[in-house]
Amino acid sequence: VQLQASGGGLVQAGGSLRLSCAASGSIFSINAMGWSRQAPGKQRELVAAITNGGSTNYVESVKGRFTISRDNAKNTVYLQMNSLKPEDTAVYFCAAWRLGAIPHDYWGQGTLVTVSS
Repeated sequence: VQLQASGGGLVQAGGSLRLSCAASGSIFSINAMGWSRQAPGKQRELVAAITNGGSTNYVESVKGRFTISRDNAKNTVYLQMNSLKPEDTAVYFCAAWRLGAIPHDYWGQGTLVTVSS
């Protein structure tokens, strides 16, 4: 599975960005996709995830501001980020997960999101 992320950039606090992650390859094996982020000096944290069935999950700090969605026809997952805060500044990584007997994580390249105050 290959993941191609895009959409990062510089935005002022209160602004919006949308990240995209296009999956290719053996995507039939994927059970869920999502986004993690890593800020300077901090551990990577899971931000949002969406299952093949459409169930979503968010870290508490982004609830009500971020929305994850997917376009199955395009094998693409999106992260709409609204009301951005400086603390959202991080490198965002697209991820895909295969569950079951032989679980596996797939990671795309990071895309930098910088929120200025």
